[in-house]
Amino acid sequence: MAEQDFGITFEQVEMSQDDMEKLIDGTLADFDEGDLVQGTVVKIEHDEVLLDIGYKSEGVIPARELSIRKDAAPADLVNYGDEIEALVLQKEDKEGRLILSKKRAEYERAWKNVEAQFEAAEIVEGEVIEIVKGGLIVDIGLRGFLPASLIDLRRVRDLDSFMGERMEARIIEMDRNRNNVVLSRRILLEEDRKQDRGELLGKLQKGMILPGVVSSIVDFGAFIDLGGIDGLVHISELSWSHVNHPSEVVKVGDEVEVQVLEVELERERISLGLKQTSEDPWKKMVEGYPVDAIIEGSVTKLVPFGVFIELGDGVEGLVHISEMAKGHVETPNQVVEVGDKVQVKVMGVNAEKRRISLSMRAAAEDLGFEIEIKGKTASDDGEATQEDIDKELGVEPDVALDESLVVEGPAEAVAEMNEAIEEAAAETAEEAPAVEEIVEETPVAEEAPAEEVVAEEVVALD
Repeated sequence: MAEQDFGITFEQVEMSQDDMEKLIDGTLADFDEGDLVQGTVVKIEHDEVLLDIGYKSEGVIPARELSIRKDAAPADLVNYGDEIEALVLQKEDKEGRLILSKKRAEYERAWKNVEAQFEAAEIVEGEVIEIVKGGLIVDIGLRGFLPASLIDLRRVRDLDSFMGERMEARIIEMDRNRNNVVLSRRILLEEDRKQDRGELLGKLQKGMILPGVVSSIVDFGAFIDLGGIDGLVHISELSWSHVNHPSEVVKVGDEVEVQVLEVELERERISLGLKQTSEDPWKKMVEGYPVDAIIEGSVTKLVPFGVFIELGDGVEGLVHISEMAKGHVETPNQVVEVGDKVQVKVMGVNAEKRRISLSMRAAAEDLGFEIEIKGKTASDDGEATQEDIDKELGVEPDVALDESLVVEGPAEAVAEMNEAIEEAAAETAEEAPAVEEIVEETPVAEEAPAEEVVAEEVVALD
């Protein structure tokens, strides 16, 4: 009866349902793997997002396929009702679902943009989304790698400080087969720096006081970033006192004020001075050491041409070997050793060159005592014998001595030594040889009258 009422059999009903499904399927879009589809977000779960793409079932975007950002929550990336593009990864999984990828769709479009930007040498901008070994990952539509050495003009050690920052860079290398995009922010900074350098050089003048930051330290000085160009503070210009190594005075990152000493436009070289921005304490201290004053000091160093005496407050003066004692002194250790306390008379002060000349002999004469010379070979009156003079000048005992050699020879040698020392003291832009080395190569007068050499014989202090 049922068959008569409806006019169809059970088998006919089944066939009609199959036909109906085929008819419905025919009205819906059909997709293949690799296709790009548009859809609307209809559901957001903690591990996936459902997308209505007009298919018989919603498409599923797993959380890992939402973004190039790792460990990002789906709710932070999309909202209900968002219209997004996705790429078909799998037509049906084991549950019959259509698996999609939002990040793959973005990746395909991003590569086209990145390739165009790379060819045009355009600037790209993105957010730092990850810290990796050796650099940063920047979101430029795909994962761009920014090496640590290319983040700034100088290598950055604290990469964590860049996390979440937006920065501009230029693409310097890309390989789609390897999914590799390398960025450089440094190249942009160098371009800006080059422009700033030219403008800054044109404004610099000798004597200007400028703020700067210590950018690097080398054995011969420190480089100061003036905000577009580096200048060098030679080790001799770091402090008014002696400096063994620049790291004793400054460290990288220090903010300092420096004075412009010299500007070479053609070579783009700037010589700077740090000590010039503070008062020279030496000039103040030496006011307590007037000429003709007799002072007690300590022997700090023995050199072939004399001894250095510490007078106090960091002030040192030189006693030339001819001013150590009344008689002939062959080597300073015949009279003193380092650490000895001695009486000296101030013979001259050159505040501009920071030099003090001293005399132990004059102090002894004024105070009425005689300085002992160890191993002295001289006549009883304390003067050098003819044999001593012959030996010093290299004259054979049987050869008659030319008196001009006795007077002019030593004085000429002293003058040569002074000239060599003056040249050494004038060297500031490059490492100057030690005074001791100069003197070792220069013949030194073994005895010259004090009135001929004291005024001239002043040696740069350490």
